Amino acid sequence: QVQLVESGGGLVQAGGSLRLSCVASGGDFVLNVMGWFRQAPGKQREAVAAATRVGTTNYADSVKGRFTISRDGAANTVYLQMVRLKPEDTGVYYCNANGATYDGTYHNDVYWGQGTQVTVSS
Repeated sequence: QVQLVESGGGLVQAGGSLRLSCVASGGDFVLNVMGWFRQAPGKQREAVAAATRVGTTNYADSVKGRFTISRDGAANTVYLQMVRLKPEDTGVYYCNANGATYDGTYHNDVYWGQGTQVTVSS
């Protein structure tokens, strides 16, 4: 089973920056896509950014030009650099991954981290 552990959340003023990290661990696995979702109070979880193993990235329109996702394949880590933060970026940010573990057979699955709180004050 793959475990995802996030870090880097916190409280920041509007216009500030934060960098989130997510490290994957748990045996023999390959993660095709790693990304970030967020959930604001009273709202549904939404996709923020994603990066494939070959370097393709995608962003929600609301964060384009402000957030940058990157992966360190050797370290099984994904980062989310967030700049010019806005109060509406507030929420719990979840690391997400699509991939497979291998024990002689590949087992595809979707994995989630526990989340890290990001709060942007106005």
